[in-house]
Amino acid sequence: MIENRKLDTFSLAALLVSAHYGLGFILGTAEQSLTLGAGGSLYAVSLALGTIALMGLAKFYWTRVEQIWTLLGSYCGGGVKIFVGLMSWASLIGIEAAQLISGAFILKVFGVPTLPTMLLMALLFAIISLLPVEKVSWIIRGLLVINFFALVYGLWVLHGITEYLRSPLEFNSSLEVVSFPTKLGISLSTILLLLIDMRYHQFIVRAKDLRSVYQGCLLAAILLVLLAFLPSSLVAAALNAGILPAGIDGKEALPFILSWIGGGTDKPLGIALMASLLVPALGVGSSTLRVQSKIVLDFNILPVSNFNQLLITMTNAFLSLIIALKGGQIVFLIVAFYAAYVGAVFVPFAAYLVAQMGGYQFSKASVKLSLLMGTISAISALILTFINPKAAFFGSVELSIMGMGMLFGVFSLFLTQVIEKYFPVTEESENI
Repeated sequence: MIENRKLDTFSLAALLVSAHYGLGFILGTAEQSLTLGAGGSLYAVSLALGTIALMGLAKFYWTRVEQIWTLLGSYCGGGVKIFVGLMSWASLIGIEAAQLISGAFILKVFGVPTLPTMLLMALLFAIISLLPVEKVSWIIRGLLVINFFALVYGLWVLHGITEYLRSPLEFNSSLEVVSFPTKLGISLSTILLLLIDMRYHQFIVRAKDLRSVYQGCLLAAILLVLLAFLPSSLVAAALNAGILPAGIDGKEALPFILSWIGGGTDKPLGIALMASLLVPALGVGSSTLRVQSKIVLDFNILPVSNFNQLLITMTNAFLSLIIALKGGQIVFLIVAFYAAYVGAVFVPFAAYLVAQMGGYQFSKASVKLSLLMGTISAISALILTFINPKAAFFGSVELSIMGMGMLFGVFSLFLTQVIEKYFPVTEESENI
């Protein structure tokens, strides 16, 4: 890994942005903006804040190189490595599925059936994920520029530039209609996820020096903020222009706007603008698959080879396709899986960081139990709220999933520590 440190500031920033600037970012923001205005950019703005927060751990990751499942596994044992890796792997399947759902939804405007669309996108994700990351950075930069100019062109046609410039000032006031648990659940799950997100880690450790790491994170955060208000401003401009049909579904808003600006889905410009929506999904989808494949290969279940890497990549793409075929809401799917991963892993990882920084040393048993109980609680809450969203305990689905995992994780961590300190197991009782 050390010899592959070639990414400069701009390449790193482009890859960090591409890791999350996908269809969930764009369509999810547009969907919420239909009712919340600038407040619909909450998820996107949280990604920028999380990228800034990541700078606090950037040196740690860049120096240690290894991903968190390897670090925790070295600290607590191989079983923990597999457990954390599987949680990260599972969360990425949901994120990958969200990109496939979004892409299929966009192409429905052209009358393309859902299944062939998802199959084609899954294949494209797999192919790009197998390319060298340095080459991918150039591809991604080009794709991001295409999408950016498509959205800016839409703003210009609808006279929405002033709406875009005004949207950051209206952001907080627009969120007043959103409940506090919902705001906290979306923002906190997203920000904390970026601190342990191995999609970011894979690029951080390939930066050529620490200066590039910090500058890349800062530039990526700025770009994410600039991009965050593009979809919401475009929806607001379309509402002001009166081009959106009454009762339109939020997911249809942005595809409809771009097709209208381009003169319809049968016109070259309309086709080009619609296609630009699919572009960011290639970055997020391929980045996600690359991390999933690395997780499986790190388990040493199969020997590292080009064939096995291809086999694992195609298998991961197929599993994501299965989840995508079941459908689901875009933002809910993404943030709910974020919350499950954070709820399961964040407390054990925080305990590990405290020990590594010379603070309190939690026992291996307490960290293991925290991971186990946090995972069981987060996954149980995830399944329950998927079946019945009204079963959210803390006022929002995301906060319930993350909260249950972290609460049981903290409780198990300290309870085990107290038991070991005040009720130590004697050598005689261990032999019984």
